[in-house]
Amino acid sequence: MSATESPTVAAGSSTAPADSRPVLLEVQGLAVSFGGIKAVAGLSFSVHEGEIVSVIGPNGAGKTSAFNCISGFYRPNEGTVVFDGEPVTRRKPSYITTRGMARTFQNVRLFSDMTVLENVKTGMHSHLGQNVFDAMLHTPRYKRSEAQCTEDARGWLDFVGFRADDELLVTQLPYGEQRRVEIARALATQPKLLLLDEPGAGLNHNEKNELMGLIRKIRDLGVSIVLIEHDMGLVMEISERVVVLNYGKEIADGTPEQVKNNPVVIAAYLGEEEE
Repeated sequence: MSATESPTVAAGSSTAPADSRPVLLEVQGLAVSFGGIKAVAGLSFSVHEGEIVSVIGPNGAGKTSAFNCISGFYRPNEGTVVFDGEPVTRRKPSYITTRGMARTFQNVRLFSDMTVLENVKTGMHSHLGQNVFDAMLHTPRYKRSEAQCTEDARGWLDFVGFRADDELLVTQLPYGEQRRVEIARALATQPKLLLLDEPGAGLNHNEKNELMGLIRKIRDLGVSIVLIEHDMGLVMEISERVVVLNYGKEIADGTPEQVKNNPVVIAAYLGEEEE
């Protein structure tokens, strides 16, 4: 996938029901503890190709810890993560990224001393057709590669709807535009699966509507999406399936309508004791 591909017709996109498509991510019995506190406790769920899945739950439910285990930032105590047919449970984040998994973070993590364009180009380093000698000597191959990298980076910025000057430092941007840059950088890694950690946080109503449109555009490229999100309106509108966590455990997995009417989920969010 590249920035020049059509956002509406891409390899891997499908109109078939999600559960009839191949499984891209399989999480089984995932568990991680910190100082005796179980952040994730036996989590299991799957994501199919081209599917949009939301992971929700009260604060402290273990959502970001689960993301960190899946993407290699944490090493789980138990369980397995299989991505695109390959076990990646204890692989480094850099390796998992090269296999086709990208993510954003709850708090935007961009390189503050770099421009917008430079930040997005960092997502392409593993796909560049050059080596250290090309870079040192500025060979013709290096120049061609850098020109293509710049073109593709600007293509991804255009794809996510970035509206400002890409030569600005990212610290000069409003928060909503920084979110777009982070998503563009993630897409520049050419992912098969995109993990979005609270992408709607700090966005106004119009920006959230634009975010939903962008998530659908990304899915239409053939990219599967898993998002953590607290905005239930956004979750119910965008998700094909919702996984609910509480105290590190999965308590529900179903369609938005099924989850919305699940008494166990309602009790968890309202803090009620189960009978």
